[in-house]
Amino acid sequence: MKAREIMTTNPECVTSADSIETAARIMRDSDVGIVPVVDDDEHRRLRGVITDRDIAVRGVAEGRAADCHVRDLMSDDLVTARPDDDVRHLMDRMKAEQLRRIPIVDDNNCLIGIVAQADLALEGPGDRALGDLVEKISQFWPQRKTDPDR
Repeated sequence: MKAREIMTTNPECVTSADSIETAARIMRDSDVGIVPVVDDDEHRRLRGVITDRDIAVRGVAEGRAADCHVRDLMSDDLVTARPDDDVRHLMDRMKAEQLRRIPIVDDNNCLIGIVAQADLALEGPGDRALGDLVEKISQFWPQRKTDPDR
C-alpha cells in the first residue's frame, strides 16, 4: 500500500504571513490539529507546519497576542514523505521521529497531501504495526527539541 492511497489530498494551508487566528480557524473548521505552511496558494511549496499545540504552548501560554503570525510559532524542521512511499516505511519514519502526522510532497517539495495516525488506523495495515506506531509516538523523549505533537 502506498501513501497516496491513504493520504488526505489538498489539505487546507496557511502562509507564514497569516495570523495564528487564521490557522486556528482552519483547524476548527476542518477538525484538524495541524495546518501545513506553504509559500503561496498557487505553488504550495511546503515551508513548515503549525499545530494546535504550537498555538497553545508557544503562543497562548507565552502570552503572545492573537495577531501574532504563523512564522512566529511554526515548526520548519520537517520530515516529509513521497506519495509512492510504502505505508510501512511511512509508519517507520513516523515512529522514529515521533510524529502523529506527516506531509506528503512531490519532487518539487510542493504539498499534495498529509497522512495522520487516523488515516493509518482507518485505511492502513490492520495489524500490530499500528499499535507499535501509537506506542512509539506516545513515548516522551526529553531530548526532542521540536514539537512531538506534529
